[in-house]
Amino acid sequence: MNEMGLNLTSEEQDMLGGKRGNATRKAMEIITTLGEIYGAERLLPVVSVQIAGVSYHNLGEAGLEYLSEMAEDGRTQVLTTLNPAGMDLLEWKKHGISDDFAVNQKRVVDAFSKMGVVTTCTCTPYLIGNLPHYGEHIAWAESSAVCFANSVIGARTNREGGPSALASALTGKTAEYGFHLEKNRVAQVGYEIRAELKTTDDFGLLGKVMGDRTGKEIPYITGVSHATTDHLRSFCASIATYGGVALFHMEGITPNRTAVPEITETVTKEDLEKARQELDDESAEIDFISVGCPHASIADIARVAELLDGKKVTEGKTVWITTAKPTKDVAIKMGYYDKIEKAGAYLVSDACCAVAPLKGRFKGLMTDSAKACFYARGKNRFDVRIRTVDECIKAAIS
Repeated sequence: MNEMGLNLTSEEQDMLGGKRGNATRKAMEIITTLGEIYGAERLLPVVSVQIAGVSYHNLGEAGLEYLSEMAEDGRTQVLTTLNPAGMDLLEWKKHGISDDFAVNQKRVVDAFSKMGVVTTCTCTPYLIGNLPHYGEHIAWAESSAVCFANSVIGARTNREGGPSALASALTGKTAEYGFHLEKNRVAQVGYEIRAELKTTDDFGLLGKVMGDRTGKEIPYITGVSHATTDHLRSFCASIATYGGVALFHMEGITPNRTAVPEITETVTKEDLEKARQELDDESAEIDFISVGCPHASIADIARVAELLDGKKVTEGKTVWITTAKPTKDVAIKMGYYDKIEKAGAYLVSDACCAVAPLKGRFKGLMTDSAKACFYARGKNRFDVRIRTVDECIKAAIS
């Protein structure tokens, strides 16, 4: 036991004492400090890490300097993937990214790569190989992925920050507190859904309604008869963005078991329509259409390719379909990339509309993502409209 009350193994003491290098020592200092703050008694081994804070647009030189210092002798101990960067790492130039930004973004990715991080740059690591199983302890930092991992998969993670996630990557450890403990994974408020949910935008609207009401409490949800992975991906992103929810229970859909709260609220079709109205700017001049926040699945891309096949994007409009690089590679193999690009749209990997340097480039965004609406308004000052994927693509070619 060290002076902070944590029971450390001899291996962990060696890491904290600097015997495994300077970066590992700094990483262990972060983890043990968090453990002390939150009253942890020990550290846990993690099986995977997802690091946020990758776009140079968000990191800047100060963040890059920290990464470069950690990369001098820091090396990952477990499977570690990255959140989206600010650009497609290969095709950035045709997407309107400046040379200066590209140089700096590559410096960021190179620093992570030097540490042994798999530089996938995606907010949906569970779709491209970073897939823990039920009950495993992980350290993920991307809010929608944290919510998905805790809720849909049933793995266990707190909502890490970029530095603490990197610290877990370099040590293979995290402190045992928060959602790593069963007692903190019990539902606190109930929701009965009295509305039909069909498309990703519907699930995004549901996430906004519940996020606005719930804050960070753990909801128990009934009344959802069917939800695909893509539906849940959209819901997780929205409820994490609007409410900070990192764990929910959806009866008959998700694997965790918990007592049903006595207090139950209802969500109706009218609630969803009100949320849509709140996200729709009537005077929006749509010149940017983006699908893939969180990153699009291969099924999403197949549908977009079908809608764009033989069509042309209207002059004056820009269309981004954002996804992970491995998913883009599959799309290329299947011919979806060619259909999308021939239509004048872009299949963009590694980046997304929430973290790319887009401020000032567009006036209005149409998307199926409630999360994208939040960042488009708050960060880029775009007007927004939320629609189905089909409606987004039809608006791009009409």
